Amino acid sequence: MTAALAATGWRVTATLLAPALRLNLHRRVASGREIAARLAERRGIDPTPRPAGRLLWMHAASVGETQSILPVLAELVPRTRVLLTTGTVTSQELLSRRLPEMGLDTHVLHRFAPLDVPAWVRRFLAHWRPDAAAFVESELWPNQLAACHAAGIKLVLINARMSDRSFARWRRAPGIARTLLGSFEHIQARGEQDAVRLRALGARSVDCPGDLKFAAPPLPVDAAELARLRIELAGRPVWLAASTHAGEEAVVAAVHRTLVAAYPDLLTIIAPRHPQRGPTLAAELQAPRRAAGEGPRAGSAFWIADTVGEMGLWYRLAPIVLIGRSLVAPGGGQNPLEPARLGCAIAAGPHMGNFAHAVAVLEQAGALHRVADAPALAGFVRDMLADPGKRQRVGELAGAVIQRHADLPARTAEALLAMLPPP
Repeated sequence: MTAALAATGWRVTATLLAPALRLNLHRRVASGREIAARLAERRGIDPTPRPAGRLLWMHAASVGETQSILPVLAELVPRTRVLLTTGTVTSQELLSRRLPEMGLDTHVLHRFAPLDVPAWVRRFLAHWRPDAAAFVESELWPNQLAACHAAGIKLVLINARMSDRSFARWRRAPGIARTLLGSFEHIQARGEQDAVRLRALGARSVDCPGDLKFAAPPLPVDAAELARLRIELAGRPVWLAASTHAGEEAVVAAVHRTLVAAYPDLLTIIAPRHPQRGPTLAAELQAPRRAAGEGPRAGSAFWIADTVGEMGLWYRLAPIVLIGRSLVAPGGGQNPLEPARLGCAIAAGPHMGNFAHAVAVLEQAGALHRVADAPALAGFVRDMLADPGKRQRVGELAGAVIQRHADLPARTAEALLAMLPPP
């Protein structure tokens, strides 16, 4: 099948699926994955007036991508207005807090992205009339790209990534890959491996300035609550299992049992990736739960940190961190740069494929330690607890890696501004 035929097939399929997609949007409201009052935005319908002057459209899929471009937005404002679209409720909740905090809400307008139905995308573009569009990481929707191309809207892909799985899939459809990637005037890859893969698939004008996730701002924290808990936990050795998935808590509990003989007052904080698992974990480990208003009682071995939006608190409380979703196959990992940015000593299991580039950079700098199982993890935590000076040095190495990317948001913003017409 040629790329043109494949693209035509996608347009036809997406059009035929429009009624089902509309019904599914309403179903997603019931599960909290859409906002009822804003469903029309997913169909390109929006009465909000277009801002005057030049307008840059940026699209970030979800929370991780949104976090990574916040510093870029800060560099763009006030030199241009930005229409920022995302696809998840969690990203909207993040932006509702962070844009006002950063003073960006007067120049950055958030909307939900239209689904990839030709009529919905055309309606969206006809209303907003962006002068250029920047997609973040790997959001490649054929109808969006085709509609932008037809409207003469310049396209750039920033912080582009190409995982092992995606590369294998796109190699089976080289014509489609070449057509989609060829839509972009320029592509900024997050790493050299991504750049090589993108060029192999037919992308043109690819460079590799670095990974924007390294330059994202530190996770926010309630300073008063942090101070209170630091006083409450003063003198207790503490470590954190962050964003854990099913099967990993048993490994973490085994590590605690190994260490408690040497550190009888040890507190192991477990922050499950899915907070709804909190009650079950608390029952299994006989532990207090943050979401239930329970603090780390004296003598408690574990504390279940099952709240939303408090990872910045946990990383600041616990200087030793295990990255979750990395111990049990197939894993994939969670973002190791968030604790690195806060100077934590970091361990990660063998299954970190979704963050391979970040892991490689941190590991090469001596800022991340790989562990295969409970004994290896126990050894790492014991080493960090026994030598606070070493723990601090490891954290400083992580901070140094982050600092090397400090100017990347500004350079990315300049590249985006160059795509726009003169003000």
